[in-house]
Amino acid sequence: MRLGTTLPQFGDAADEVGRIGEFATRAEEAGAASLWVGDRLLAAVDPQVGYGGTDTIPVEFRRALDPFALLAVAATTTSHATLGTSVLVGPLYPPAVLARSLATIAALAPGRLLAGLGIGWSPEEYAGAGLGFDARGARLDELLDGLDTLWSTTPAPLTGSRFPLPAVHVETPEPRPSVYLSAWSEAALRRVGRRADGWLPVGRLPSDDLDGQARALLRFRANIDAAATEAGRDPADVGTALRVNVAAGPGAAEIADGVRRLVDATGFTDVFVDPMYVAPGVDAGLDLLAELVRRTA
Repeated sequence: MRLGTTLPQFGDAADEVGRIGEFATRAEEAGAASLWVGDRLLAAVDPQVGYGGTDTIPVEFRRALDPFALLAVAATTTSHATLGTSVLVGPLYPPAVLARSLATIAALAPGRLLAGLGIGWSPEEYAGAGLGFDARGARLDELLDGLDTLWSTTPAPLTGSRFPLPAVHVETPEPRPSVYLSAWSEAALRRVGRRADGWLPVGRLPSDDLDGQARALLRFRANIDAAATEAGRDPADVGTALRVNVAAGPGAAEIADGVRRLVDATGFTDVFVDPMYVAPGVDAGLDLLAELVRRTA
């Protein structure tokens, strides 16, 4: 198992932004194989769509630190941990803007950046970026096309309808960051299999049905593998990084047991825990991480 954690980013953790470098350094020293950030632009007071199937948005999302700034700090204070995004709301970013930001992080942490992208769920975030909420999947496809073109060694035009550009020169990271996608719908899973470097599924703790979660995750992964095969790709070349969201309540022993059971049942050995609700902030997050590393070793 390669166990990671999220960086303190949301809610009261914003008060400790000056300790992000310390957190990243100490987390890596404690055994974290990966460090992750998310992407929240804003939190609507009366959301059209709530978070995680609810009609509300967690109070923690009312304060959100910038993911690129946090990654830059982590890149300069660590030496070997994978640095990942789970996830950037891809369609909010024009390809050239995102290509530059990711290339900068990749240059700070060569070979360690994993760019995870999704389509998001908040209409208000799209409005905040001056965008409509429709056709998010198509925008994501055009973003991926744009990254492919902009990061190639031969400049070429971007021909999509949303982000047309003549041939341009941009910073091209070497090696190129891995691009993983969040996906649950059939169309999104097939997109992962056709063109992504990997998939970003989510598990949840506590749970009365971890076996059912594992079976569902394996069904989704089977759809990805089938799409990869149809596209002429080796499914083994499509990675998986399992995020485990932990609701308030369980302690380290229960979290470690749940993580181990999900990993054993799915075979997804790259896993990271989001302790935002159970261990917010630098010190609590580091204490929990150390205990999870000990219990899952």
